[in-house]
Amino acid sequence: MFATKTKSFICLLTTILSFTVLQAQSIEGTPYCLPKNGARFTVKVEKTQYIPGRFCQYSMRYMKLNVSQQPSTTYRIIGIDIDPIVRPDTSRHFKLIIDKKRSISKVTCTPDGQLLAINADASLVAPTVHKFTPAPKPAPLNPAEFMTEDILNAGSTAKMAELSAKEIYDIRDSRNQLSRGEADFMPKDGTQLKLMLANLNRQETALRQLFEGVVTKDTTWTTIDCMPMKEGSSVFFRFSTRRGLVDADDLSGEPYNLIVKNLNTAPAATPTPAGQKEDKADIGLRVSKPSRIKLTLQHNTDVVATYEMNAAQFGTVESLSGELFGKKQSAALWLDPMTGSVKEIKQITP
Repeated sequence: MFATKTKSFICLLTTILSFTVLQAQSIEGTPYCLPKNGARFTVKVEKTQYIPGRFCQYSMRYMKLNVSQQPSTTYRIIGIDIDPIVRPDTSRHFKLIIDKKRSISKVTCTPDGQLLAINADASLVAPTVHKFTPAPKPAPLNPAEFMTEDILNAGSTAKMAELSAKEIYDIRDSRNQLSRGEADFMPKDGTQLKLMLANLNRQETALRQLFEGVVTKDTTWTTIDCMPMKEGSSVFFRFSTRRGLVDADDLSGEPYNLIVKNLNTAPAATPTPAGQKEDKADIGLRVSKPSRIKLTLQHNTDVVATYEMNAAQFGTVESLSGELFGKKQSAALWLDPMTGSVKEIKQITP
């Protein structure tokens, strides 16, 4: 019994000591990385489906309408939204080394290791979310519910089409008479008139579908992320009017190219003089000096969208001296969570 308790106490003490050591190491030697920036494209595509009507072959004879007799599905891009995104740049990975001369009590990083602040709290970047809310669709009409007894009892499709067309013209005549105030039975007030006209419109729409067919439209939003690392042009995605968005290597769609151009707004990196002695105040603290880039989405020769943004990976990296965090006078440092550049430095008393 005593041996068991002693063993448990030793295990507990070992766990506490291990946690203390790990906590100290997380401050004294904190690995971190700087960010890289990209763009999220939200491509809005409209899908249009056409289903021919039951009497489509008679639409020209009775309704003077030239309609297709074959079903079809087509797609078109109706809009593109572009928003910045950030990811840790594992190629720019560093380690913060803190000795006894430095007053650093807190290092704030994102869960994936991006440095956010020193001696201060910082919040993550909330990504922009475009929420698509589909519009409510009216219940589909059933033309059979609006057919007269004569139409339903007709002996052939051609006769049904003829009688349906006649019914459509009768509905139009009734609507015109109501609008002019010439109907045999006029409504009592404006509200009743609106109801009667709406009912006639509904009947006509249902019967016209027998000739014109039915067209339905749906909209989908697809997000595509881009994390450019160099200038140039490449196929970003392909689009087919028959299949919609397809992969970049699917030749059934036409290419949409993304052109990346560095605007070179970042200051040039300062070269290290030959033979320079090691900086004793260097604690491994690095920050970004981002450059501005321009993204151009192009289809053939048409520019579909352009977007300018700061991109840390196209800029330079600068070293900050550990003297900022002295024992007598220290500092709180905040980095821009998007680019890793210095956002704010504030003096604090340790």
